[in-house]
Amino acid sequence: MRVVHALLGVLIGVLWLVLPGMTTEHRVPAADGRAQAAVAQDEEGSSAADLVLPLVAVGAAVVVAGYAYVRRTRRARTRTTPGGVPAPVAAAPPLAELDEQARLLLVAADDSVRTSREELGFVEARFGESAVVSTVLALRGAEAELRAAFRMRQQYDDGVPEEASARQHALAGIVGRCEEAGRRLDEAAAGVDQLRGLEQGAGEALGLAETRFRALTGRTQAVEALLADLTARYGPAAVAEVTGYVEQAKDRLVFATLRLNQARQAGDLAAHDRAALHLRAAEGAIAQAAVFLHGVERLGTELSGAAALVPAALTGAEAEIARAQRSSAAQVPVGELRARILHADNVLAFVRDEVASGAPYDPLDALRRIVRAVAPLAAEPTAGVLGAAAALAGRAAVAGADDFVATHRGAVGATARTRLAEAARLLGEDPVAADALAVESRDLAEQDVRVHGNPVAGAAEHESGGAGAVLGGILLDDGAAASFGGPRGRGRRAQSSSSLPTDV
Repeated sequence: MRVVHALLGVLIGVLWLVLPGMTTEHRVPAADGRAQAAVAQDEEGSSAADLVLPLVAVGAAVVVAGYAYVRRTRRARTRTTPGGVPAPVAAAPPLAELDEQARLLLVAADDSVRTSREELGFVEARFGESAVVSTVLALRGAEAELRAAFRMRQQYDDGVPEEASARQHALAGIVGRCEEAGRRLDEAAAGVDQLRGLEQGAGEALGLAETRFRALTGRTQAVEALLADLTARYGPAAVAEVTGYVEQAKDRLVFATLRLNQARQAGDLAAHDRAALHLRAAEGAIAQAAVFLHGVERLGTELSGAAALVPAALTGAEAEIARAQRSSAAQVPVGELRARILHADNVLAFVRDEVASGAPYDPLDALRRIVRAVAPLAAEPTAGVLGAAAALAGRAAVAGADDFVATHRGAVGATARTRLAEAARLLGEDPVAADALAVESRDLAEQDVRVHGNPVAGAAEHESGGAGAVLGGILLDDGAAASFGGPRGRGRRAQSSSSLPTDV
């Protein structure tokens, strides 16, 4: 059709050009020169006028041909018959599929940030802070992207935004943030690998890992004695969150011993790639053993500080109750105010009895109960001694949940990590809310471990040649071997991390 329109336009143009010559009348010569000039001028004007119409016709034909071409192209793009070729349109994935992708990427990005932080600790200890400035910046950038992704996920879980299309955009944003975090880490990973040079020989790095291993082994007995003392002083409930941590630390150190020996043997045989894999696995086990031991020591410090703060918190809470009773500008109905005051009085009386009895009690839990009971009555819950009590309880809960996720991350899902990230974000502005979210995060993480414990334990026996059966634990994923990089760089460390156990 396009060609036919073009030919038709040319034909019309030719006819218009030829037709004037065929129809022009032969005039009788004029009698004088002035008549001839007038006739010539008249013929020139007629010729100019005759040329305008053909040109217009040709232009119109071109326009018609262009319109036909555009129309035919559009019809071909939207055609659904077998003869047509429909334009490729990228369909958005279903909301449930995008939701699952966001969850998986959150877990992968969080694992990558944690393992990158672990390896960076070994690198910095060997080469100094000045050698890893750019790497630290990359890690901080990845951490910022991950925090933003977790914040978006928390809002999504809270129902914000509400519209389906907006929620899909929110999930896409989470995916993009996680991918950006991984990209930043992967960009810096090559520099870390080059700085360490493990593939050319792991001598110095192996010596540093062995030094840390010996230091942790020496601390184990002291931490075990500390845990026994804390249990006797504050009761089993106060130390429940770290019960078994010393045993799990010993398991990690046993695993590290095996991997360190394998790394040294591989190095003696000049199998440097294999030595690097064993070394990274040992470093991951050493880092987790340190988390376990430090967790017990940290809890001891927090319990001691909480026990010293309980009397002052009781006094401050009583003052807030008295102020609320005197207040005539209450923003709640009188009946509700009285109910809150009665509840707070009962809680404080129970805590006072615990303290006065002389029996072991959990001072952190006592602070948590005091703060939560008085918070609805306090004019400024985050100020004064009550604010200090709330901050101490919140920090303890966030640190405890973070330790658990770090040492059991092979089984902990996205929801527990999201609550933990939100708790850490709120710690400075609302420690009461941060404490509640951290407690929820720990509960969710423990549920994940219980749910995924048995299947992974079976995999442990198969993949580690029985090591999982001896240690009675589950396996971490490739986040177990401390190695700098994002999820896309997991290939360089996958072999080294397939058998690091984690007790349930």
